[in-house]
Amino acid sequence: MTDPMTGAPQDEREAGPLPLGVDRAPTGDPAVDGLLVRLADADHLAASGHLEVYEDVHRGLRDALTALDRHPGPTAPSGAPASYDNRS
Repeated sequence: MTDPMTGAPQDEREAGPLPLGVDRAPTGDPAVDGLLVRLADADHLAASGHLEVYEDVHRGLRDALTALDRHPGPTAPSGAPASYDNRS
């Protein structure tokens, strides 16, 4: 028997949300890989629950990218000027 609204077989309609089956390749960065695994949580939620998962993953990925911009290096000695203007 099919659903008159969607044309889908009723047993599929009653099964609930189905995983999208999108492959997620590991990046080698444990923090990023953990966030990509978190995306799979959306597969088991109704569409109304996806936003929370996507925002959480987006926030984590943004933080990971921001961390890449923080270059560790030597700090300036205290009391020394941060930079010099060597223009002639």
